[in-house]
Amino acid sequence: MEKKKVAVPLVCHGHSRPVVDLFYSPVTPDGYFLISASKDGNPMLRNGETGDWIGTFQGHKGAVWSCCLDTNALRAASGSADFSAKVWDALTGDELHSFEHKHIVRACAFSEDTHLLLTGGVEKILRVYDMNRPDAAPRELDKAPGNVRTVAWLHSDQTILSSCSDMGGVRLWDVRTGKIVQTLETKAPVTSAEVSQDSRFITTADGSSVKFWDANHFGLVKSYDMPCTVESASLEPKSGSKFIVGGEDMWVHVFDFFTGEEITCNKGHHGPVHCVRFAPGGESYASGSEDGTIRIWQLSPPNADDNEAVNSNGKPTVGVNEVARKIEGFHIPEEEQQQQAEG
Repeated sequence: MEKKKVAVPLVCHGHSRPVVDLFYSPVTPDGYFLISASKDGNPMLRNGETGDWIGTFQGHKGAVWSCCLDTNALRAASGSADFSAKVWDALTGDELHSFEHKHIVRACAFSEDTHLLLTGGVEKILRVYDMNRPDAAPRELDKAPGNVRTVAWLHSDQTILSSCSDMGGVRLWDVRTGKIVQTLETKAPVTSAEVSQDSRFITTADGSSVKFWDANHFGLVKSYDMPCTVESASLEPKSGSKFIVGGEDMWVHVFDFFTGEEITCNKGHHGPVHCVRFAPGGESYASGSEDGTIRIWQLSPPNADDNEAVNSNGKPTVGVNEVARKIEGFHIPEEEQQQQAEG
C-alpha cells in the first residue's frame, strides 16, 4: 500500500494566546499579507506567502477579536475587548485612529473602496466610520437583533452582511437605508461568513454545517453537514472547487465543493481551530488555533519533493536557516543566518 504523504505546514509562532481571526489582503504590488487577531491583544502582520513576521500592532489593552487589512494593505484595523476599534498604518505599525465603543468590538471590515470602516459587537450596533473624516461621528445602522459576531461588505459596498453570536441567521443590510433587507436562515449562530473573491458566494459556518449562498439572489446553493462543530470555513478563490473547514476536532479539513467529499485532513494543531482562510491566489491557506499558532498549508505543493521531504522523525527536512526564517515566522538578521550556516 502506498504510504500516505503528510502535509508539512509552515508553523508561525508569536502569539501567546489563542488565535481567533485571520485575514488575507488581496495581492498588492508588494505581494500579499496575512493579519492575525489573538486574545493576547497584539495583532500581527505577516508575509502571506512565507509566514514571515513583519510586525506587531501594539496598543490594545484587551483581547483582539477581529482584524482586517484594506484593499491595498496600507492600513490595518482591529476590534478588541478593550471597547475600541483601532486603525493602524500597516507600513509603520503606528496607530492612526482609535474609535471608542461602549462594549466589546467583535468584528471589523474595511469597505472595498477603503474609505469606510464597519464595526460591530456586543453593543448590537453596526457603525460605519468615514476614514476621510475620522473625527466625525460614525453612522449607525438600525439596531442589530443580537450581539454582532461577523461583518462584511458586498455588492461594491452597497450591502453589509452581519451575523450574531446569540442567534442564527445572516442579515443583509442596505447601506443606503440602513435597514435589513434579507435574512439567510440558519439553525445555529453563524461564526464565520466570507464573501467569495468573485462576489458570487457567501460561505457560512453554523453549528456543524457549512453553507454556500448565492450572493446576488440569496438562495441556498449547497449545505454540507460536518463531522464536528465547525467555527470557520473558506472557499478556494480561483476555481471555487474546494473549501476548507476548521473546528473543534483540531483538524483542518479540505472538501470538494461540488460533492462535499473530504479530500484532505490536516492534523497538527493542539487545540480547536478558530479560523481558516484561503490565500488570495488559492495556492495555500492558513489556520489559527486555540494553541496560539498559525499554520500555513499548501493546497497542492508546487514541487512535491520539496514539500514532502520528511525524515524518520516525521519532521520536515529543511536547513536550519530555513526553519528559522520560515517555520518560526520571525526575521533573523543576515549575519546571524550567516553564522548558523557556517556553524
